[in-house]
Amino acid sequence: MDGLRAMREARYAERAARAATPAAPPRAARTAPDTVGAAERPAEPVAADDLRCGHRNMGGRTCTREHGHAAKSHRYS
Repeated sequence: MDGLRAMREARYAERAARAATPAAPPRAARTAPDTVGAAERPAEPVAADDLRCGHRNMGGRTCTREHGHAAKSHRYS
């Protein structure tokens, strides 16, 4: 029992020390050549009727109802 307590206290101390130190900045993400200009391109406007709920079920199917629908159920396609 004393061994378990010592391990638990060691993990607690390690996590406390990790939380006290500032996080390192993330590495710069490498971009593929075809996505380099993606940030420079203007976003295409989205029509109001194109907005969909977007809820996904466990099988990966997406809800086709309008965004913010009042119905309790989703329609998947």
